[in-house]
Amino acid sequence: MTNPIDLLLWVILPYLAIASMIGGTIWRYRHDKFGWTTRSSQLHESKLLRIGSPLFHFGLLFVAGGHVMGLLVPKWVTESLGVAEHEYHLVSLTAGTITGAMTLTGLGILLYRRLRVPAVRRATSGNDKLMYLALGGAILLGMAATVLTNGIGGGYDYRETISVWFRGIFLLRPDPALMAGAPLSFQLHVVTGLLLFTLWPFSRLVHAFSAPVAYLVRPYVVYRSRDGERIGARTPHRGWEQP
Repeated sequence: MTNPIDLLLWVILPYLAIASMIGGTIWRYRHDKFGWTTRSSQLHESKLLRIGSPLFHFGLLFVAGGHVMGLLVPKWVTESLGVAEHEYHLVSLTAGTITGAMTLTGLGILLYRRLRVPAVRRATSGNDKLMYLALGGAILLGMAATVLTNGIGGGYDYRETISVWFRGIFLLRPDPALMAGAPLSFQLHVVTGLLLFTLWPFSRLVHAFSAPVAYLVRPYVVYRSRDGERIGARTPHRGWEQP
């Protein structure tokens, strides 16, 4: 018989997070389009922002890519490509530590900026504080799972348990027993991540869905001079003259 707490954490909570993520995003888009923003504070301070923002965003992008690779790609796929478990573990540990440190450093700089700059601190809402708490907790616990459990602790093959459980969510058959046997650091990281996704649509994190990805593939903008003339070749008209 499944433990009620395991059923709540590893079966009910994931679907609540998914429902909140999808439903909340749709609701926010339909009813709060003007609030769909990062509420940028660049005008208040830019030096620390120029350092912390790229570190945080690029680090988080690489961390997300690593999670997709580790959770969605079955173990047999990498083994069929000739990647042994030891090699995969080494790459995962190294890349996870570096990108996690980037993300954590960037977030630390951004949080320091919010505390240090009065104008930015005044622009921080209670919702922002809750979001930063969940985000910082998820990153810290992820680093603990990577460095302490998966590194110093000798390693843990999460692809045989956590990854299988995660894919089972989308197949509508999650096995809570797989997560119940995982190390505590991984369990806490997963729970905090699910809570973060539950909060996501109602925080400034929703702006991630508005990232200008299309800019990467859009065609070049071609500028041509009017009537085939060179720019600046014509004498400009005075304000009261007809062109």
